[in-house]
Parts: sequence; structure tokens; C-alpha cells
Amino acid sequence: MIVSRVQSLTLAMAGVALLAPSAPPTTVPQPRTEPAVRRTAPAPAAGVPAEARTEPAVRRTPSVSATDVPAEAPTEPPVRRTAPVSAADLLAKVRTCAPVSHGRYREDHGAKATVPVCGTRDAVFWKADMDIDCDGRPGPRCNARTDPYFLASTAFAQSDGRPLSSEETPYVVVPAPSAVWNHRSHGVRGGSVVAVVYRDRVRYAVVGDTGPADIIGEASYATAESLGIDPDPRAGGTPSGVTYIVFRDSRVTPIEDHTAAVTAGERLARRFVDADD
Repeated sequence: MIVSRVQSLTLAMAGVALLAPSAPPTTVPQPRTEPAVRRTAPAPAAGVPAEARTEPAVRRTPSVSATDVPAEAPTEPPVRRTAPVSAADLLAKVRTCAPVSHGRYREDHGAKATVPVCGTRDAVFWKADMDIDCDGRPGPRCNARTDPYFLASTAFAQSDGRPLSSEETPYVVVPAPSAVWNHRSHGVRGGSVVAVVYRDRVRYAVVGDTGPADIIGEASYATAESLGIDPDPRAGGTPSGVTYIVFRDSRVTPIEDHTAAVTAGERLARRFVDADD
């Protein structure tokens, strides 16, 4: 019958539909988004309220300039430059004389004794002429031919045992010990530092020889030459105007080291000038 064939066809088509796989539902893809980066602020210090927890500002440290150095920062002390002691400075300190000698000395044989040795706490001094002592180790200018009174020795020797050289070593002669004055009793010995003043010049020397017990005012060839005084042992020297200042208890070792004598002399002269006597 026709009805039965239609029903059979309908049932068959329904079975086919049931056996066929169902299509998946159509979905609209959603765009992928990166998760938000979570910035975690550093833990606040204790006692800081929650609302104050903000990102710290970047702290920039300024460069330090010279004006930013605190006053208490250590600095090198300024170098103090001291002017050399002048002839006028030294002469002002020896303007008056407190004698330490028990009498006076002659400047030359047969002359009247007029020169006392004076003293202060730091020095002894006298004002006299300058005769040239060419004694000591012989040289081209100091020898038996140039000096009729030449002696190839000095009271005080160099570090190598040889006599001093009058031509090379600026030295001063002191009178041999006597009842008038004994230099050893006043801190004066071989190598003691001496400031020798002539006109506007100051030169430093050492005590290097002893002379006659009654005469004062004598120095080496080198001392005279450094002061602009004629050093010739026969006709040189000067008749007056020389001041000899010997610093008590000073000593240059070795005695022939003139650089050491100058260094010590400048220091002792400054102390002498600045002292309150």
C-alpha cells in the first residue's frame, strides 16, 4: 500500500539522521590577552600606613663639588714659609752685651784688649775684625808658600781624621781656653754652629780651630770668601765690623758637612731671633 511505503521511507530517513554524526556547534574565537603584570611594591617599613605604600621615587645622588665638602673634612695644612733670618734681625739681638768672659781680647798682636765675649741663654757672641786662618789641609791657596804662618793642622779634624781645609770648609777660630774665657764651659766645641754677620750678609760656619789665648777675630779662607771679604792670608781680612754668634750646645756631624751647618744655622738663628730674653 502507498501509505505503508511512505511510512517506511520516513522511518528510514530518520534512522539515517540518527546514525550521522552531529556537527559541532559553531563558536566565535575570543582574542587572547596577556595577563596584566602585577607590580609588587617593596614592603613598607614598619609603622607606614597602607595608603602610603607607593612606588618609591628614583633617588638621584648629586655629584660632590668642592663647595659641598663639609668644614670638618680633613685638609692638608698650609705650608708655612719662613723668611731667612736677616743680618739686621741678628744684629738687633746682640745690640747689648752681658759679658761671659773674665776680661777682654785683642784683635791683633800688640793691640789693646777691647773685645769681650758676650752671652745670652742660647748663644755667645763677639764683635771684632777678621783675620784669615789658612791652616789645615794644604791646597792651592792655603799652604806654606801663600801663608808665612801656615800650620798643616787644625784643632778639630774631619770625620776621616784629616785636618779641615780652610779653602773648602767655612769655619771660625775661637781663642784657646784661658783664665779670660774657656769656650768649653759655655757649650762651645768643635763643630758648634756659628752665624757670621758682615754688613748685610749672614753666613753659617762651624767652630773649626783654636788660636792664641789672648786674640779673637779669625776665620777660614772659605768663610771670608763667602762674606765678600778678601780671603788672602797675607793681606786679606777686614779690620772691623764682623759679628760672630756661636749657638750653645750645637754641633754639626760630620764637621765638614757645610750643607748640614747651613740647615742647622738657619733653624738656630730663627729660634735665637724669636726667643724672649
